[in-house]
Formats: sequence, C-alpha cells, structure tokens
Amino acid sequence: MQYRKLGRTGIEVSELSFGTWAIGGSWGKTDDTESLKALNRAMDAGVNFFDTADVYGDGHAEQLLAQATKGRNDIYIASKFCRGGDIHDRATYSEDRVRMYCENSLRRLGRDSIDLYQIHCPPSWVIEEGEVFETLDTLQQEGKIRAYGVSVETVDEGLKALEYPGVQALQVIFNIFRQKPLFDLFPKAEAAHVGILARVPLASGLLTGKFTAAQKFEADDHRNFNADGQQFNVGETFAGLPFQVGVELASELVWIQEGRGNMARAALRYILDQPAVTCAIPGFKSTKQVEDNLGAIEVPSYTKSELAKLSEFYQTQVHHQIRGVY
Repeated sequence: MQYRKLGRTGIEVSELSFGTWAIGGSWGKTDDTESLKALNRAMDAGVNFFDTADVYGDGHAEQLLAQATKGRNDIYIASKFCRGGDIHDRATYSEDRVRMYCENSLRRLGRDSIDLYQIHCPPSWVIEEGEVFETLDTLQQEGKIRAYGVSVETVDEGLKALEYPGVQALQVIFNIFRQKPLFDLFPKAEAAHVGILARVPLASGLLTGKFTAAQKFEADDHRNFNADGQQFNVGETFAGLPFQVGVELASELVWIQEGRGNMARAALRYILDQPAVTCAIPGFKSTKQVEDNLGAIEVPSYTKSELAKLSEFYQTQVHHQIRGVY
C-alpha cells in the first residue's frame, strides 16, 4: 500500500481508501457481520482511511466504523454533515446546528476528534457566503475536528471552496466518465496543497463492466430510486449518465482491463494515476469487493497514449451525455 499526504493536514492516507455509504444503506441489502469483516480485511491490507457521513444509514455506517476501529489510533476517519437537516435552510449551517451534528458523529464514532470533517454537498450559496467555515475553524481550535473540507457537486463549487484558507480537502466525483476536474480544479487544488478524495470512482458499478441493459436494482438502492436524480443530485448515481447509455459506454472500455485483471481495478488505477488525487474511495458491501478493489494498487499504470485515448473518449462520447451541472 502506498500513502499520500492529505493536503496540509499532516496526515498520510492510503491511496486506496474506502467509502461507507453502501454498508450504511441505500445500496440494497446489507449484512453487518460481512461489513465488519470487510472493514477489517481492508485495514489488514494497510487501508488507514475511511469516509463516512452522518446520513449513511442514519448514522449506522459511523457506528460500524466505531466497532471495526475500536482501540486503533492508526486509522483516520472522515465524516460529513448537513444532510441530516434541510440543506436549503440557513439554520442548518448555524454554529449550534453544526456543533450538534459534530457531537452526534463523535458519539457514534466513539472518538474525541474527527480527522476530516466535510460539508456534505451543500447548495452553492453556502460555500459562496462562507460563514460555516468560521464555525469549522472554531471546532478545529477546540480539537473536535482535526481538519475540514467540502464535498462538492460541481467544479465551480470546488474552485470557490479553494478560496478559503481553512479548506484542506475537496471530495469530488471523479472517474473515467467524469474527467472534468482534471482540466482546472485539480491543478489549482494541487497548487494550493489541498487534498482530493475521488468519490463514485466506479460510476455506481458501471465501470466494473458487470451490468447489462436488463439489470434491475432493489427498491431501496439509489441506483433505482435516484436513477434520474429524483432524490438528490443525479451525478451521485451512475456519474450522471442515463443507465442504458452508461452500460453502452462501459462496453467500449473493455480494453482497459487488458493486463489489469478486470475493469474495476483498471478504473481505479486510472484515478490513482492522477497526481492531484490523494485517494480513491470506492464503496463495498463484501470482503470480496474489498479484495478485488485492493488489486488496483498492483496493476500497471496507464501509458501516455492510453490516457490520451481515454481523454478523447470522454470529450467525444461521454461529456455531452452527463446530466446536470457538474
């Protein structure tokens, strides 16, 4: 396992880390026993960083992390807040409310401090006005959080967040289907020594190559109930692509797995090959998925010609089909 500096935090995190949305909920059936086994398998392999949020299973993902990491001071945790309330209500970002969210997460995590505390995809005006960062500065000074950042939906939101000196990490949707951050956001984040957490790295499973057009998802899986952005930003599901389109586009990428084992590992390797990226944070629901994703750290990097081919693929075949502002 290789480790990379997370912005200016002083923390070094595993380049392949894991997100816990899937084990919390909204990805179909889960099994807590299997989730805990998978978390332990990841840590045994050198993974030292996990991303979660207070709304993943209404705090259940945080509780699972508390169980798996109890007594381990070598594991870093990032959590997120604001979606436990009305994200469009100014009161959600008040000091009292943010402090409450933080204290609740600390209690569920069984920790005295959160290593990275992130605003969870707020409306653009929250970042533009910036008042919430003053509260985060206070929590940092009190030792409740070690560092803070923003999980954003758009490149413009990320660029705006970079203007605040206290922001030390950005969490963005980035994968072979969502290359826009490469062109402006990543260079500026790298210059500012701000860490990048790449979420939705497998485009909700499209980039595993395992789906067919006939694929069906469970009712409580966001790939069913948010397929067209009915519940939250459409980019969080299939990277904003219509499912059928995504399946077709994925079929044109089978070449990336040559010499890299499978498409999932190849898709993660693409992310890890970007120097501005601190870590990729794929989700998981089983030990097998963790082990498969871990394989990405050992497969060959992309050549310049391969990267150029993927860039052309994105610009000519993908970019215009992604829905929503990003």
